[in-house]
Amino acid sequence: MYDDGYFHIERISQYMSYYEDFDYDKPASIKIWRKMVPFFTPYKKLVLGAICFMIVCAGVDILMPLMMKHAIDTFIEYRTSQGMWSFISVTAVVVIIQGLSVFAFVRLATRIELRVSRDIRQSVFNHLQTLSFSYYNVTPVGYMLARTMSDTARIGEIVAWGLVDFCWGFAYIVGVFIAMFILNWKLALIVMTSVPVIILLVLFFQKRILKTNRLVRKINSKMTSAMNEGITGARTTKTLVMEELNSGEFREVTGDLKKNATRLVMLRCVFGPLMGAVGGAAAAWVLGQGGHDVIFGGLLLGTMAAFINYTSWIFDPIQQIANVITEFISTTANVERVTGLLDREPDITDTPEVIEKYGDSFNPRRENWEPIVGDVVFDDVTFRYPDGKENVLEHFSLKVPAGTYVAIVGETGAGKSTLVNLVCRFFEPTGGRVLLDGRDLRERSQLWLHSSLGYVLQSPHLFSGTVRENIRYGRMDATDEEVEAAARLVSADKAIAKLEKGYDSDVGEGGDRLSTGEKQLISFARAVLADPSLFILDEATSSIDTETELLIQKAIAHLLKGRTSFVIAHRLSTIRTADIILVVKDGKIIEQGSHRSLLKKRGVYYDLYTRQFEEEVEAQVLA
Repeated sequence: MYDDGYFHIERISQYMSYYEDFDYDKPASIKIWRKMVPFFTPYKKLVLGAICFMIVCAGVDILMPLMMKHAIDTFIEYRTSQGMWSFISVTAVVVIIQGLSVFAFVRLATRIELRVSRDIRQSVFNHLQTLSFSYYNVTPVGYMLARTMSDTARIGEIVAWGLVDFCWGFAYIVGVFIAMFILNWKLALIVMTSVPVIILLVLFFQKRILKTNRLVRKINSKMTSAMNEGITGARTTKTLVMEELNSGEFREVTGDLKKNATRLVMLRCVFGPLMGAVGGAAAAWVLGQGGHDVIFGGLLLGTMAAFINYTSWIFDPIQQIANVITEFISTTANVERVTGLLDREPDITDTPEVIEKYGDSFNPRRENWEPIVGDVVFDDVTFRYPDGKENVLEHFSLKVPAGTYVAIVGETGAGKSTLVNLVCRFFEPTGGRVLLDGRDLRERSQLWLHSSLGYVLQSPHLFSGTVRENIRYGRMDATDEEVEAAARLVSADKAIAKLEKGYDSDVGEGGDRLSTGEKQLISFARAVLADPSLFILDEATSSIDTETELLIQKAIAHLLKGRTSFVIAHRLSTIRTADIILVVKDGKIIEQGSHRSLLKKRGVYYDLYTRQFEEEVEAQVLA
């Protein structure tokens, strides 16, 4: 990762703010949907089937008023029951057809939604695995989760339900107007005069409802975040006496939510009655004109009844189509976010020749992987972070023979992780080369390199599951005996024995049921089990108490023997046996040598070491 202090919360906030602007203000482009076609194509038969069944439903909906007209004009008008049972039988068949069509449509649409969402989600997740380390350094977890979960689900939903609903509405409207003009063109024109009014109302209100609804969702996300921080940070809040401040901020967010939610409800409350009023006015006009024509113009009563039925229901599909269009435009933003992530190219990629020989992350060709000896060479390396303006390394050269123990020290934020990032190929040099066993790292597979790394972080991450499962992630085919042996080698077995179920204890989400020291010991055992060629320890003992650290130092000395290792040190007393100590300041290596030689220089390392030694002595005296 970037070095301590290299990123600040303001930069993350700016990053998130950018995406908020992107989501809400950027005009939608329908062309972006073309990138979703590969995900829809495998299910085109399901989509066509669902559309066909919905058109059948629309046809039945159009037919029912005509059947009612027939019943009125045939049975009621002439007061006869002749042919009634045939009519009832036909009606029953039509209703059964509609029921089966609805069942088939719902089943197909559900399958489309789940499968399209699954495929997009899998593609996004797989693509995330290929992105470079730098991407995870600058991208908030919430952003990635939203794209992987909610955005993909929304796309699947609009494809499955929105598209077929649109087809039903369009087929119903066209069919109804054809039927009305066939029955009575004068009454049909009366109904058509209300359609432009309905369309204007829909356009006016849908735009405002959509905008307000987006704002409500945005504020709701802020409220959820504030609630989460208020709960997870309760201890800090109380120790800093921030209850009043937090309460005031939360009150402000909930106030904004109330104001905009109330506006959203008001818009919907006004929109519904206005739609009903226009529909009612059209129905009243048809009823008045139709009644006059029934009495004086010879219009059949059944025809007028069919028109009343059509007039009452014609506005629902118009509104539904408007809703689908609105949701389609809204979902375009989800598509842009997902495709933006899928289009994101890794900052570090293997060449086609390397992939051909070594494979990639999902199709490794392990039979071509050469064993790693561990000779590391920095050959005239210059490096600048992707968004940096200054070089943090300039023309740096260093030979690290296999089995060398390299320690990197410096103040917090000095840039200690830079060399480690280059060795691990999390970043690539701006100039020069990093060689491993005489070959430029760019000539080898990233997976080949990373499979040979044992990396223990300052803040280790444990996966949900048991202690045993987390250690076994170092080597999935390891036996229980090998897992326990690795734990004993780093003295983790003593801490594990104190847990309720020992190796079968659940570590919780992210390891939150364990102390930081316990998590660190388990991560050490995991790295040991992997038996890597290169060891990277990133201030890995800074969270372990002094007593445990003394035990683990012996294990580390044994583990690092014969392996090339880079250790970012927090406690300088732990690296006195290092073969090379690199002193970093402001991203530059200003001193290098052994522990003894650096102390003799009485330079920066000497000042760091003596100051820390005095602090440790003072702490022991106070204790």
